[in-house]
Amino acid sequence: MKFAITGGAGFIGSAVIRHLIENTAHSVLNIDKLTYAGNLDSLVSVANADRYSFSQTDICDKNSLRKVIKDFAPDIIMHLAAESHVDRSIDGPGDFIQTNIVGTYCLLEVARQYWDTLEDSRKSIFRFHHVSTDEVYGDLGGSDDLFQETTSYDPSSPYSASKASSDHLVRAWQRTFGLPTIITNCSNNYGAYQFPEKLIPHMILNALAGKPLPVYGDGQQIRDWLHVDDHARALCKVALDGKIGETYNIGGHNEKANLSVVHTICALLEELAPEKPASVKNYSDLIEFVKDRPGHDVRYAIDAGKIENDLGWIPEETFETGMRKTVLWYLKNRTWWQRVLSGDYKLERLG
Repeated sequence: MKFAITGGAGFIGSAVIRHLIENTAHSVLNIDKLTYAGNLDSLVSVANADRYSFSQTDICDKNSLRKVIKDFAPDIIMHLAAESHVDRSIDGPGDFIQTNIVGTYCLLEVARQYWDTLEDSRKSIFRFHHVSTDEVYGDLGGSDDLFQETTSYDPSSPYSASKASSDHLVRAWQRTFGLPTIITNCSNNYGAYQFPEKLIPHMILNALAGKPLPVYGDGQQIRDWLHVDDHARALCKVALDGKIGETYNIGGHNEKANLSVVHTICALLEELAPEKPASVKNYSDLIEFVKDRPGHDVRYAIDAGKIENDLGWIPEETFETGMRKTVLWYLKNRTWWQRVLSGDYKLERLG
């Protein structure tokens, strides 16, 4: 099969591409604008593979996107391109509206026009797989409830509102135009190659530098943590075997409070990186509580029963095994994140 993956230079997209190239016989076109979060360093291991190609294209540029899709002629479009950092969406919502809503609209229209040109044999296997987030469902509060595929949308931030909007567009294009779409909503991802603005790599790198570990509010906000490699496997499974018009929630079965996550990181670093900066006695001493984020949801938790029952996917990593792998990766791959922090990772860009 031929996969066109938008946002393939991002954290999750690059994990999907590495999985497809390293573990399957499928071909991949990576379509990425290369915003600050797009990093081709994350694809060095597959960059020279015959089945991998890259196009620096903005999904909001319909004409360029149309040509790229026509030339590659994909069987599956997996849409991962998105602005995704909640704090950035609060500081500047405009980019989120443009990329997540307008960009999704442009991609849907290009995909629909392309799909209409296909012969019946190829038309029947085509899929448009839209990758979304559990944040569209809003806040579970302190209840024991879980997000299900039928949970009503109640987004709290400009980011989650823009993703909710894109989900609605995808469903509308399926119902109105018959475009064969599938949607997945995932919980918080973590793992190798994650941009340092996100919680887990931010805490790891700050701790190694002896900098404060800022925790919002009381740190009791609960998230379900999903290792990115498990997510990549799930996305490929859904793209290939999922049922048209369906939604699948993907979770890691690992509900943890943010403060607990930070303490886990500190404990792992005590073991794996005992040589600390001179000013640091214990990594946990660096924890610093800061003013909570506006509209901060208290709890997210996924019911991933549908994807397990229908498609046979379950996560392979526990929180303990996944976190150990993640901390070890950042300790062993300093060049990758040092190039991000310095900005050098941007130097090879085409634009």
